[in-house]
Amino acid sequence: MSQRNLVSWTAMVTGFSQNLHYFEAISTFCEMRIAGENPTQFAFSSVIKACASVGLVEFGEQIHCLALKFGFGSDIFVVSNLVDMYSKCGVMVNAYNVFQEMECKDEVLWTALIDGYAKNGPFEDALSAYKNMVKEGIGIDKFVLCSTLSACAALKALNFGKCLHSVMVKKGFELEISVGNALTDMYSKVGDMESASNVFGIDSDCRNIVACSSLIDGYVEMDRMEDALSVYVRLRRQGIEPNEFTFSSLIKACSSQATVEQGTQLHAEVIKFNFDGNPFVSSVLVDMYGKCGLLDDSIQVFGEIENATEFAWNSMLSVFAQHGLGKDAIQLFNRMKNEGVEPNAITFVSLLRGCSHAGLVEEGLSFFKAMEKTYGVVPREEHYSCVIDLLGRAGQLKEAEDFINKMPFEPNAFGWCSFLGACKIHGDKERGKLAAEKLMQLEPENSGAPVLLSNIYAKEQQWEDVRTLRKMMQDFNVKKLPGYSWVDVGNKTHIFGVEDWSHPQMKAIYDKLDALSGQIKAAGYVPCTDSIPLDVDVSVKEKILQHHSERLAIAFALISIPSGKPIIVKKNLRVCSDCHSAIKYISKVIGRKIIVRDNSRFHHFSNGLCSCGDFW
Repeated sequence: MSQRNLVSWTAMVTGFSQNLHYFEAISTFCEMRIAGENPTQFAFSSVIKACASVGLVEFGEQIHCLALKFGFGSDIFVVSNLVDMYSKCGVMVNAYNVFQEMECKDEVLWTALIDGYAKNGPFEDALSAYKNMVKEGIGIDKFVLCSTLSACAALKALNFGKCLHSVMVKKGFELEISVGNALTDMYSKVGDMESASNVFGIDSDCRNIVACSSLIDGYVEMDRMEDALSVYVRLRRQGIEPNEFTFSSLIKACSSQATVEQGTQLHAEVIKFNFDGNPFVSSVLVDMYGKCGLLDDSIQVFGEIENATEFAWNSMLSVFAQHGLGKDAIQLFNRMKNEGVEPNAITFVSLLRGCSHAGLVEEGLSFFKAMEKTYGVVPREEHYSCVIDLLGRAGQLKEAEDFINKMPFEPNAFGWCSFLGACKIHGDKERGKLAAEKLMQLEPENSGAPVLLSNIYAKEQQWEDVRTLRKMMQDFNVKKLPGYSWVDVGNKTHIFGVEDWSHPQMKAIYDKLDALSGQIKAAGYVPCTDSIPLDVDVSVKEKILQHHSERLAIAFALISIPSGKPIIVKKNLRVCSDCHSAIKYISKVIGRKIIVRDNSRFHHFSNGLCSCGDFW
């Protein structure tokens, strides 16, 4: 066009913005100003929308100033888009100020503000704004209801959410797909899975992957793995294709329950639907294989990620920490820095844990000191607890005590528990007593403190003190957490307790244990009866040790799992020193690798050795 006027410029700015060419909309607006044209409210609205979509809040602020200069500070279209832009860019203070300056507020303006609070917080303000909107008599539509439901989900405000559900039914919105998705998500996030399932089942034609993923995630958060998998099977039968959020939730469930069979099947599904290149799904797979004990698979998945995000790096660091590979964690951290990825608080938790489990005291302390000074990450409770654990495991109990005394706040339960555990391992009765008292103050119902303290007394053969502690536990109804181990064979999980006779194959299991006992003693195994805090004969202690839950699980695995498959045993408590020694000998005499995950880390036993180097 040889001559361009206000109408043609506005048409181009609006056209670019409506057709998602946001940068072209912004550049055309700038050219329009250079050409000397004064923008209309429609051009302003379109360019502000473009700024919101690409997150250019600073440029948006300049457009805001220009709009005020041209007298559009009270135009409903311009103001609504300004509130929306500030909300989408997370600047809720500006969004609220612009909103307040408008005298006549319509439903679009209210919705923009509520949606901003629902996405950015404070979530309570979203609910307050909704109430005020109702008081003002402004019409309520499905968009504002869905946004307010999102805030209810974040706050776990079930009663408020139910009230909104009633409004939706009253207004006939219940069968709308977006409303069904929002309701399913809200009920799932607050843990009301019955209501979520009811909403999900109202109209099968309206089900989509958004509602399915919300329902699956709700079941996963409630540890209802079977229900989550059944929803996945149903959505596949209905021809609904899963997305990255579906897979992330399901694989996360496999991680928490260490169910490798389901995890590998889901990995196959991930590849089938071409999500293996998705950085978030790949990060969850790295974590899943690591928590299931398959370290090599975890490393392989990580190696296949292109342009790994901080989530992927942190997942791999966490895996190395769980497996006690502190030096590998440090090497990976250096690679991460070289790739230009900034470490965060989670990164340092994994690093410190890795150093702790590998006995790398100097390296761990160096990382702790560099956190704020070099990387600008302020240490939190969990970082201080990791340092206590680092010093305690290495036997530097005085240094750990000095560190505790210099902390800017009292250690949390994990910190005192780590210190108490270290006192038990290294036989420091006085410091152990102090740690136990502190831990019992923080968590009176936790049986760990009196049990560990009684173990310290038992090691010193102070049986009267042991009996006093046990009587105190009885008086206060503090029950010792029973130790149990489990192993997956086929599609079933087999759980064992100490001296457990409930398993249908128990005779074969005990026969295998007796045979193993003879073999490992011939190979040089000597029972460590000091780990049994009972005033009984040595032969009785040996019998108890032989029937610990992890040994029962290993014996069952040996008679049930083919030699080509790994033996992976999980335990809810720390593996005792005698069982650790016995499993090393078992791995030697049977010539198989055994992986044991206790409550703090993995142990890889092979040919008479453990990956922890007897430091755990």
